[in-house]
Amino acid sequence: MTTRTLYRNARIFTADGPVLAEVPLAEALIVDGERLAQVGSEAAAREVLGGAAFSDIDLGGAFVMPGFVDAHTHLVMMGETMQKVALRDAGNLEEIQLRLKNAVAADPEAPRILGSGWLFSAVPGGTPTADMIDAVVPDRPVYLDANDLHSVWVNKAALAEMGIDKDTPNPLGGIIERDPVTGEATGLLHETAMHQYAWPTLASLTSDAERDAQLATAFEHYLSTGVTSGIDMALGEAELAAMRRALEAGGGTLPLRINAHWLVAPSENHEENLAQVARAAELSREVNTPWLRVMGIKIIADGVIDGCTAAMKEPYSDGSNADLIWAPEYLNPVVAAADAEGLQIAIHAIGDLASEVALDAFEHANAVNGPRDRRHRIEHMETVTPESIARLARLGIVASMQPVHADPAVQENWRAMLGDDRIERAYPWTEFTDAGAVLALGSDAPTAPHPPLPNMYIATTRKSALEPSLPANLPTYALELAAALGHATRDAAFSCRREHDLGRLAPGMLADFVVLDTDPFVAGVDSLLASSVVLTVVGGEVKFRA
Repeated sequence: MTTRTLYRNARIFTADGPVLAEVPLAEALIVDGERLAQVGSEAAAREVLGGAAFSDIDLGGAFVMPGFVDAHTHLVMMGETMQKVALRDAGNLEEIQLRLKNAVAADPEAPRILGSGWLFSAVPGGTPTADMIDAVVPDRPVYLDANDLHSVWVNKAALAEMGIDKDTPNPLGGIIERDPVTGEATGLLHETAMHQYAWPTLASLTSDAERDAQLATAFEHYLSTGVTSGIDMALGEAELAAMRRALEAGGGTLPLRINAHWLVAPSENHEENLAQVARAAELSREVNTPWLRVMGIKIIADGVIDGCTAAMKEPYSDGSNADLIWAPEYLNPVVAAADAEGLQIAIHAIGDLASEVALDAFEHANAVNGPRDRRHRIEHMETVTPESIARLARLGIVASMQPVHADPAVQENWRAMLGDDRIERAYPWTEFTDAGAVLALGSDAPTAPHPPLPNMYIATTRKSALEPSLPANLPTYALELAAALGHATRDAAFSCRREHDLGRLAPGMLADFVVLDTDPFVAGVDSLLASSVVLTVVGGEVKFRA
């Protein structure tokens, strides 16, 4: 017989109720196996326990909340990035070059140097070149992921390793930056050029054991920061294989729960596109456990504003614009086919044109397949028109957004690329909720820091978690604390059809919760930058203890 555990003497934010209107609190909960048997007063909990045996844990007045459900992440890539040279806080080219030199000095025999997180604003003119890397590391390939993971900056040895020269064509939806005179690649790959050249090259050099270690690293870091579930947004065969190996090694369980979207790559061949949907549908039936589920597809409709690859209704400040990665004539059949299979569809759309095209595709699927609860999603929507927000809410599309992307410390180049009044409606979270849409918050790790507490600080203040002294970024769009926590737990669970199991602390729900050393409702939202996790419980089991 399962021994029950009473957690008591706590301030428990349940996220169970109208979180925008009130702060739902309890003081005790009972864990019975993997689920919650009672959440409420200690007296009521003891009445439920009766004379049965139970473990008694006094939390000393600590703050308890549902485990965070990261609504948009890339788990294996996150673990991999943690092994790379960190460049997010490198403020200029000299600092980037110094870190690359130090990486070589630390491991002189390393066959290549991998880095991640550089900002366009840290590079002269916002234009990285291979020569800038070769000035300090000319003797081996160097691959540096941009902060947004939509571009990769490489040196000449890496270009040679990938087989890229002046005759290499741009892939559909991608750009190989070139010298305007010679036509030679200059060392920067955008969007699908990165996906089709850099990623496969590096994947071929990564062993299963290395990939397993990367996934384990992601699990460890997430549990230590209070994340108990993640929605993986770019799953491929290698990543899924690592997750299935972890599931088998865990005897059918994982350290945290994964709900995954299969990445569908763009092609101008309808049969190839539909074959990818069929593979996702097959996997959704084959991989469907409480711990690991393939539940939908991911489509990248455009790029990012920092690299001027997001598809905008009006040009960037330099007069340029970007094409859609998925033209409607290819996007609409894929969305309709996936919708017909019952898959959830997540479309990356950062530019205001891309979100319009995504909404058109969803309306097309509705017309073709008829009405039902779909719960499709649009990811990011950093610039979006009021008309698109109203249409998204009407269609029941989830707005999946990441407060960390609005951190003022990474906004300089973003704002410069737009350069007009569009920057005054950036990341308009409250416009979505005011319209009645479901807002699910995540991190998009590793494009941004993964810890959810600093993420919640940005959500509630619009200030920087990296440089808190910076002015707030459009504070009119800040969220109330209870609402932000609800969007990162309850609504994130809703976004992956797990609202009956995850995201709330109530009887019958899975016992996924986190204990913090500070109550932000008492100490104030600034405390989110200093708070730490004391305990992370997943399925009733303690998975992290400080």
